[in-house]
Amino acid sequence: MATPEHDAVLPAGAPRQDGESSPTVVLDEVHVRYRTRPTGPSGGGAAAALSRMLRRPSAERSSHVHAVRGVSLTAYRGEALGLVGSNGSGKSTLLRAVAGLLPPDSGRVYTEGQPSLLGVNAALMPDLSGERNIVLGCLAMGMPRERVREYYDDIVAFSGINETGDFTSLPMRTYSSGMAARLRFAIASCANHDVLMIDEALATGDRSFRQKSQERIRELRADASTVFLVSHSSSAIRETCDRVVWLDHGQVVLDGPTDEVLPAYEEAAQRA
Repeated sequence: MATPEHDAVLPAGAPRQDGESSPTVVLDEVHVRYRTRPTGPSGGGAAAALSRMLRRPSAERSSHVHAVRGVSLTAYRGEALGLVGSNGSGKSTLLRAVAGLLPPDSGRVYTEGQPSLLGVNAALMPDLSGERNIVLGCLAMGMPRERVREYYDDIVAFSGINETGDFTSLPMRTYSSGMAARLRFAIASCANHDVLMIDEALATGDRSFRQKSQERIRELRADASTVFLVSHSSSAIRETCDRVVWLDHGQVVLDGPTDEVLPAYEEAAQRA
């Protein structure tokens, strides 16, 4: 069994897609398991206390989920990969493994540079203003302060959060979910990344913002970034990605050009 490992540097002699493109992510027989905790009534009420008293001891045991099962793939510079599959197929778990947030139980993950994971639930600080979150988010990505000042206005304009007022001065907890998601995308995509992973962010916002997001992804690809996109929107995948990986129960069903894999996935989803 391979030693569980997440390497920040690609191995010497990593495969190339062609004579020009170099790999940015290599997954080698990756397995990821995680533990789930039992759910039930919580709090200090009488009903919750009675439920805890009557619950069988076996119900308290946590369970293990084998979310990713032997996935191997290679992603290349300038490539946009769409990850599709039903809920629970392992898409988001796979992104977290690439980002180093969930170490594999076996297999190896090699990446070029530090991957950046953007999700609709990515943590910003709700009690801080949008302005402070922009600064902290950029600093967290390793951006120098002078670059933060340089990109600040563009981030605000791209997110559109100030179109109906000065929301940058308000706490993030006052934002709608769409505003917060747009701001997260604007922060994460303001700088070039070797690998940028987006989990459902393009599903938020109006059509205009989705078009801006897709254009920004094209710019990142032109700058030799690799983009992973998880989305339940076939149109977002079709308009953004040139390659699709279809996952089911943590395993790769198909991996290939979008115009081949996506129709097969859509047909299978309709039958199900």
